This record gives sequence, structure tokens and C-alpha cells, in this order.
Amino acid sequence: MKTGTNWSYQGEEVKELPKDCEAFVYLITNTTNGMMYVGKKLAKFKTTKKPLKGRKNKRRGTKESDWKDYWGSSDRLNADVAKLGEDKFTREILYLCKGRGEMSYIEAREQFDRRVLETDDYYNGIIN
Repeated sequence: MKTGTNWSYQGEEVKELPKDCEAFVYLITNTTNGMMYVGKKLAKFKTTKKPLKGRKNKRRGTKESDWKDYWGSSDRLNADVAKLGEDKFTREILYLCKGRGEMSYIEAREQFDRRVLETDDYYNGIIN
């Protein structure tokens, strides 16, 4: 498994997510000190466009999120990525999720199971 900027899932590098994957739960690890971050990321965003001329219905669709370049919402983690460089971190997808509810539940479960707020081994702050 390659370290650095690419995502991995079950030991394989991930360039594209499965079609039915709406989101995922991930683990980012700082390889210099072992600190970790458990988070969730939407793979696709829902989009809404104006109706076509003469129509009333809005047009709905999806577009890919910025997941390939995403480094989490933790300010401490992002500061370390900027200071140490992306190559000092691994990004691992723990679970591929078919929906937002599943994603939020699995992220919270992982955070509680790992006791991320009870140890200094994690960048995670508040669980919500």
C-alpha cells in the first residue's frame, strides 16, 4: 500500500468510487507520530438547476465531490498536513456507504469504538 496522497480501501488504491457509493467513512494517519483522524465524506453532491424554458420542474442531478483532494475538517490535522507534507499521511477508506444516514451512523460508531475523545492519539474534536 502506497503512503501519501492517494486513498486506499482494503489495501488497494482507490481512483474511482463505486457507482452506488454516496459517501464513505475514512481514517487519516500521520505516519510521523501515529495520530489519526476518523471522518466522513460525501462522494457526490446533489445539484439543482433552474427549470428549462417553459417548464416548472427544477432539474436535479449529482456531481462528484472534492473527495480526491480532501483532508478532513480538523484544523489541527490540516495544519500538520501543511507543515509536514501530504506524503507523511495515509488516507484509508474504512467503509463505503450507500447513503448519508449510514455514513453518519458508521462514523459515530467508529469514533465511539475507538474512543477518539478519550485519548490524545486522535485529531478528532467534538463528535456530532
